[in-house]
Amino acid sequence: MVIDTSALIAILLDEPERRAFTEAIESAESRTVSAATLLETAIFVESRFGPEGASDLDHLLETADVEVAPVDVEQLRIARRAFSRYGKGRHAAGLNFGACFAYALAQALGEPLLFKGDDFGRTDVEAAVPAKRS
Repeated sequence: MVIDTSALIAILLDEPERRAFTEAIESAESRTVSAATLLETAIFVESRFGPEGASDLDHLLETADVEVAPVDVEQLRIARRAFSRYGKGRHAAGLNFGACFAYALAQALGEPLLFKGDDFGRTDVEAAVPAKRS
């Protein structure tokens, strides 16, 4: 399973999805985050919560045994296509920089993506946790 920024933030901020996301991570055979997505997450967390937030993020990744995947050329190509097809200002999904790399890693690995929100649900990526419909 590939993990997006939105899922990591939901866990760190104890949002309602935390339990479902934590259970999905615990039960996954593999847990991976793109280095590019992780940088996006770290920038958000550290700018909002300072060094303590960064430490909480590192602790979460370590205890959940999340592997950080380097960005390779294949992922770069997929991310570029994702932006062209689903990018912010181009499509209702509105994928940003970090989201394009989460999408790319999930597609490259053939793994589902753990995310919060509607953005990825408007793409062709497989969801690790089905979206709740209201």
